[in-house]
Amino acid sequence: MSYGQGGPQSQWDPWKPNSQQPWDSGTGGAAPDWAALAEASETRNRRRKLFFIGGGALATIGIGTAVAMGVVNADSNDEANRPTASLPVTGALPSGSGSPSFAPTSAPPALDPKEFVSSKAKDTAPNGTNLMFPGTQLTMGSNVYKKGPTADSTKCATGAQGTLTKVLAANDCTRVMRVTYTKGDIAVTVGVAIFDTEAQALKVKTQSDKQSIVKALTGGDVKAFCNGAICRSTTNSYGRYAYFTITGFTSAKDVTTKDTAIFAAGDDLAEFTFQQIHRRGETQASAAANS
Repeated sequence: MSYGQGGPQSQWDPWKPNSQQPWDSGTGGAAPDWAALAEASETRNRRRKLFFIGGGALATIGIGTAVAMGVVNADSNDEANRPTASLPVTGALPSGSGSPSFAPTSAPPALDPKEFVSSKAKDTAPNGTNLMFPGTQLTMGSNVYKKGPTADSTKCATGAQGTLTKVLAANDCTRVMRVTYTKGDIAVTVGVAIFDTEAQALKVKTQSDKQSIVKALTGGDVKAFCNGAICRSTTNSYGRYAYFTITGFTSAKDVTTKDTAIFAAGDDLAEFTFQQIHRRGETQASAAANS
């Protein structure tokens, strides 16, 4: 039996395992069918191309699914959705640089100087005419005043005249200090009355009238003034201190509204007295803050 032509011949299928090609490798066999081979090769290439395209699409779908799942998982994370307010405060987070951290600090509020001159309990610094009115002269702007006699008494009536005597007593005055300054023929006596509380000093200020006058202090080179003549007087208070001025001429002439130098002298001494009381408060406030 010849296998060259008469026997059964199986059809070659390139996708079927162990399928035999339709030609004989011997020299006596029939020539290969080149057209069939070309068609089979083209068919094989198309299938491979479709396979790779399909595989790529499936891979893309797989990646897209993985990304979508990642987004869903992230969105469902409680930490990711937690509001900022519930996150740890800055101080609780670890420092990346390893540097030490410090809690914010602020300077303590400044102490009020007036508080230290408004009650006997806090106003404990030494006091006296030479402390309140130091030196031998006083310069205020372009005006220079020479310091004259001083007086200091726990009997407040000795430094008052007119209705001021009664007002001081009614509000429990504990001490009166006086000093006189002169500039030419102008003399100014400043009186400072001291009380236990600011409220008492305020009452003295409000209860005083035009007849509530500090007594002019004379002596030494200071001649008598405001002894029967018309003089200018002022009343004010700061903290537990009430302070007064009386200004006039040593020549015993009356003061009129045209005598601007008299008004300037009285205002200068009243301003200086206020500054000294306030400075006393500042000194004690500073000492308390640094203690």
